[in-house]
Amino acid sequence: MSRHTPVGSDHERDPETRLYNPYAELNLPAQNLYKLPTNPEFLFSEESIHQRRSWGENLTFYTGTAYLAGSVSGAAIGLFSAFKSMEKGDTLKLKINRVLNSSGHSGRSWGNRVGVIGLIYAGMESGVVAATDRDDVWSSVAAGLGTGAVCRAARGIRSAAVAGAIGGLAAGAAVAAKQAVKRYVPI
Repeated sequence: MSRHTPVGSDHERDPETRLYNPYAELNLPAQNLYKLPTNPEFLFSEESIHQRRSWGENLTFYTGTAYLAGSVSGAAIGLFSAFKSMEKGDTLKLKINRVLNSSGHSGRSWGNRVGVIGLIYAGMESGVVAATDRDDVWSSVAAGLGTGAVCRAARGIRSAAVAGAIGGLAAGAAVAAKQAVKRYVPI
């Protein structure tokens, strides 16, 4: 009996699938038992059109990335603050303690602040994309405008408008930079 599969059988070679043999490492005489897809599978064909994260993935990504960036930036600010506050007679143990405390405190507080901004931005962007059914530069700019306005709304209309404009510009610049990197940097 031949190990080759006959033409026209279920195990015929298809460029969209790859054959998987779970017993390959055991050197057992078994055929490829499973046809695994090489592309993502979608339940509905409309899902394959949208090439973006879901709102939950979007929320997690932006919040986590913003918290990490804020924590690292805050820790760096805390490090410089600790070095500035060191005195001539401090022992090494006291200097290390001062650096760790200052970096940890600043990192946590900056991480929380920037993480909340990332959370608001992700919610705004997901809302704009759901409302307009478009995922483009203008959706990101609108989310940036909304995020800036919401973050500064307690300080008055003028402050909210300025922060909204800054948020929209920052979001537009980030999307433009991302597209420039995709276009001009070979990966």
